[in-house]
Amino acid sequence: QVQLVESGGGLVQAGGSLRLSCTSSGRTFSRFDMAWFRQAPGNERELVAAIYYAYHNTYYKESVKGRFTISRDNAKNTVYLQMNSLKAEDTAVYYCAAGGIRLKRADYWGQGTQVTVSS
Repeated sequence: QVQLVESGGGLVQAGGSLRLSCTSSGRTFSRFDMAWFRQAPGNERELVAAIYYAYHNTYYKESVKGRFTISRDNAKNTVYLQMNSLKAEDTAVYYCAAGGIRLKRADYWGQGTQVTVSS
């Protein structure tokens, strides 16, 4: 069983920055693909960014490219999402996910953290 705990959400003005963190329990973190999803009210959950355990390749949703950066620290069992130049449309609940990452699914989920961008 993998437990994921997110932190770092909050309220920020448009153009500002936030860094989300997600810490995982268990000793096999380094072997998991990790990702951040988000879900805005009335919308489906969507994959925002992913980082793969092999070679640390990354994927980004087109609308966040150049603004968001996903990274991981295997020694700390933690994955990060640095979000810069935030826009009102980035407002959503952000979920950390691990394993079996696809566009709309993952094996394990965190509880979510709210990000609100005021315009």
